[in-house]
Amino acid sequence: MQIDTAFFINAVGIAIMIYGLIDILLLRSKIPGGQVGKAWKALTILIAMFTVGYLVSPFFSSLPADSIRMIVSLIFLFGAVYVILTVRLLYRIIAELTA
Repeated sequence: MQIDTAFFINAVGIAIMIYGLIDILLLRSKIPGGQVGKAWKALTILIAMFTVGYLVSPFFSSLPADSIRMIVSLIFLFGAVYVILTVRLLYRIIAELTA
């Protein structure tokens, strides 16, 4: 069995996402409630969604092109939401630390 470069990169990405999901779940108990807690919960949900996406990505080649385009579009959308939530969370944390 020959492993191509794309498969290897995909496997590494899946491993990193699973590691990140475990990390965020372990940190959950240390996050206070309020706005920071709500943002953390939203980030956790997005990371879980991305992890599922990474896990099914090896099967994309068997999907029709239109389905792949829709999946990629959704990944970009949720990625953008993730970035905004992360930046807003960082602003809240910095505000709490400097108050």
